[in-house]
Amino acid sequence: MDRSKPERALQDNHFRNAPLDQNVPVLLAILGIWYVNFFQAETHAMLPYDQYMHRFAAYFQQGDMESNGKYITKDGRRVNYHTGPIVWGEPGTNGQHAFYQLIHQGTRMIPADFMIPAQSQHPIRDNLHHKILVANFLAQTEALMKGKTAEEARKELEAAGMSGDTLENLLPHKVFQGNKPSNSIVFRKLTPFILGALVAMYEHKIFVQGVMWNINSYDQWGVELGKQLAKKIEPELKDASPVSSHDSSTNGLINFLKQNFA
Repeated sequence: MDRSKPERALQDNHFRNAPLDQNVPVLLAILGIWYVNFFQAETHAMLPYDQYMHRFAAYFQQGDMESNGKYITKDGRRVNYHTGPIVWGEPGTNGQHAFYQLIHQGTRMIPADFMIPAQSQHPIRDNLHHKILVANFLAQTEALMKGKTAEEARKELEAAGMSGDTLENLLPHKVFQGNKPSNSIVFRKLTPFILGALVAMYEHKIFVQGVMWNINSYDQWGVELGKQLAKKIEPELKDASPVSSHDSSTNGLINFLKQNFA
């Protein structure tokens, strides 16, 4: 990528010169390692509350997982610790109605980065829609942090007129454990400059994690085997003759597909 761009230069200079305790990519990297290696977190969610960033998580699925999804160190040894997490996410309220249930009350720790601009690209109706997004952004991060105790849930249900067995049966479902890790990344407005700075920030985070895990973040040998096998399989698809040169599962799949091409 072109490091001469001003937004990248800004983030590069911050990464190079900021003290470690104020260095955003370093802090993000260390937090990620803390969750992966000390709390066995398997995934990391990226949750932008801006529709213009709807492919941001997908972009860093490649940026992060292809860089640090490795089990061989730079010394050629197999690691005895976890490295890069599974990266995933969706924008804003799309995720709230899909997988936030798992983040709030699931059995796995899922660290999450929430991102939102203070200013909308389309501030219609006195910025009403964006303020609704901001309210949801703030509510979700607060809920993840604080949760809801059984006592708080009980008071809510009693205030709603519920009592007896009905209340007791519903009560456990209304409790939120809280203490769920998240980062809130807030910026004034999503511009090309800010987008570039965000991309550079995460690139530096990925680099730092690769250094700490002692892996090479700049190769991707894991994609080579599939390419090699595809070159072998492609000519086998040119006619209808059955194939027996692979394992039984792959042979069966190839032969079924060949029989049903037309």
